[in-house]
Amino acid sequence: MDGFISQIHRHSITDGPGIRTTVYAVGCPMKCLWCLNPELMGDAAKFLYHPNRCIGCGSCVTQSGGAATCYYEAYAEIGEVVSEKELASRLLLDKQYYDQSGGGVTYSGGDAAVQTEFFCRVTKILKKSEVHVALATAGYFPWGKIEPLVKAVDLVIYDIKALNRHLHKRYTGVDNQLILENAMRIAEMGKDMIVRMILVPGINDSEDEIKGRLRLIRNMGGKVKAEMVKYRKLDVDKYAALNMIEMMEGTPPCTDELVEYAESLAKSLKVETVK
Repeated sequence: MDGFISQIHRHSITDGPGIRTTVYAVGCPMKCLWCLNPELMGDAAKFLYHPNRCIGCGSCVTQSGGAATCYYEAYAEIGEVVSEKELASRLLLDKQYYDQSGGGVTYSGGDAAVQTEFFCRVTKILKKSEVHVALATAGYFPWGKIEPLVKAVDLVIYDIKALNRHLHKRYTGVDNQLILENAMRIAEMGKDMIVRMILVPGINDSEDEIKGRLRLIRNMGGKVKAEMVKYRKLDVDKYAALNMIEMMEGTPPCTDELVEYAESLAKSLKVETVK
């Protein structure tokens, strides 16, 4: 089976060590209200509708599966189907940057673990060229599905969005028990791991919530580090183009002071952080 991706971001410095190429995969089983990439939710193609481009000519043709063709690009389809060989070939174009910087490739999304089998095959090709590979995931999958990809990659970048179970379900649409169980399983494998802690003012930024996540990370072992992630304002136009309601209106962006506070708590609990 081929893979379904949204875009490839070259020369990234935010998704793991060194200079990296980030692959944004289509598909995610969660529905976080603060999602920056809502077009990647679910597991099917979506369309952005840009009304400012529409001239009302009525010439658009509705196709099977709900697709729409517009001569004025009022509709933009999200997603591209690629084979593992094609994707690996494109990722290997920047191997010299990976080698020189200690970087590599990161699978993100959405959540790339939706397409575990595909990304396992891509990883197999990349490993023949000794490329460092990271997986960014929220871990909301049966262990039997995510385990092969976790084993195949070098680094897991793991989202723990809230420790409080009810808070997590309210803002992500799913319970966090499976996520926490899989986090411990990955840590027990001795895999290099970075736990990302998004900080959303007024939602998951209380001292108890931050300390709770940090204590969990500390209990996962010495190879697990924490990374503070700022919540930032969502793209209202993108949500409108998807005919989705932006539910975070009125929530202020995360400040530098909040990040510094969370990092100070990490230091007091002897949890190593990465920038």
